[in-house]
Amino acid sequence: MFKHIKRLGADSLLYAFMNVGTKLIAFIMLPIYTRLLSGTAEYGMLDYIDRVTSMLMFLVIFGTDSALAYYYFEAKDKKLKEYYVRTVMMFRLVILAVIALVFFVGGDWLSELVLRESGYTNLLLISIGTLFFDTILTLILTVLRYEFFTKRVVFFTVLKMLLIAAVSYVMLITIWPSMTGIFVARILSVGFVALLLFKYVIKYARPYFNKEMLIEILKYSAPLVPASLSFWVIINANTILLKNLGSASDAGIYAAAIKFGTLITLLTTGVQMAWRPFSMSLKDKENNGAIFSKIYMAILLVGTLGIMIVATIMPWVIKVLDKDFWEAYQYVALFSAATFLNFYYMIISLGIFFTKKTKYISYAFGIAAVINVILNLVLIPEFSIWGAVTAYLVSYIVAIIYIFNRSQKLFYVPVSGMKMIIQFSWAIASVIGIVYIQESSTISDFNIIYVWLFYLIGLFVVGIHKDLLSKVA
Repeated sequence: MFKHIKRLGADSLLYAFMNVGTKLIAFIMLPIYTRLLSGTAEYGMLDYIDRVTSMLMFLVIFGTDSALAYYYFEAKDKKLKEYYVRTVMMFRLVILAVIALVFFVGGDWLSELVLRESGYTNLLLISIGTLFFDTILTLILTVLRYEFFTKRVVFFTVLKMLLIAAVSYVMLITIWPSMTGIFVARILSVGFVALLLFKYVIKYARPYFNKEMLIEILKYSAPLVPASLSFWVIINANTILLKNLGSASDAGIYAAAIKFGTLITLLTTGVQMAWRPFSMSLKDKENNGAIFSKIYMAILLVGTLGIMIVATIMPWVIKVLDKDFWEAYQYVALFSAATFLNFYYMIISLGIFFTKKTKYISYAFGIAAVINVILNLVLIPEFSIWGAVTAYLVSYIVAIIYIFNRSQKLFYVPVSGMKMIIQFSWAIASVIGIVYIQESSTISDFNIIYVWLFYLIGLFVVGIHKDLLSKVA
């Protein structure tokens, strides 16, 4: 028993290191890209192509990651496990081949249709080439993770990110001081890592076809696609619509802001990984509801406090980027708020997971995705980036309220949903106040202290101190 617990702890620590490492590498490259590329428009196009590629990756995977996780562990025979992996690999590569053919035949016409600008066909094709190597690598690393080769997974994942960062930098300052250098660096780096894993490539990328097995996998994976699609829409629709309804420059500033906003995951990832086993261990304990209620409020308090800190310091932090991107600071705190909600829903959805009613997660984010698109279409033409930010945050608020209400009906936690809404809304109002002062040339930044007092007073008004300090019976 202790051996299994020790493995879980060690593996969790390594994966947490991997997550923090890859995000830090990406963050370090952000100011480099913004300074070496030619302005916000080019960086906006880079981010836009990346989002198109992420959509293609979604189509290639098509929910087969969850299906493979189930059938791989169900299969007791090693050969059968290999057949499942090769079936998934074949399915993904066939889908990718079709996509590549469409873009190759469509050429500049399809490039202009997708990107709203011509001259980027070669970059799209290079991206699809990178996607080819990434598709193979992703599945191989998944299998290594299933076999508990944690160190190998962490090593090759971090190596890939390091290579992409280093080669991109070299390309930008020598051969290609443009997006082309970044895309070429990516395909070279990912291809090199695939070469290092050549023995696994040979083992799992060999063609294999079993009609019954493929149907079995697709029957499992297809129902999961709507939920994954909803997440993709919420995350990416804002940038795509901002690029088409606004400008590439706006999309570039938006992309920089959201990358800063998602850095809050460096703090939430550890809690996220530990929460599910921790909560399950308390599932049948006496008076667990009182314990969960305190955790709900404590995490919400820490989260809103973090968002306030982000809003206060961002005008200085953003200066690591090129000055053309400095205006992005005003959006970062609200992106952090949305990112926090994307994490927080997993905390307050205990009833859904305890009772295995995970369909409500799909319902919640399906509704949120529709609201997100509608708000973007309505708000972006009038308010540009602020419209996209509003749509992003509101969609997550709707999703989390729906999830909390459903979860409470399935497993009641003695905590006031209204009090939680008031506390979060109070923090958002405070953030808006801070940004307003920072943007105003006639109001001294010293007045931010009063906004902080407003936020702190609000905590006592809603009585959060009583929730946290009361004893568990």
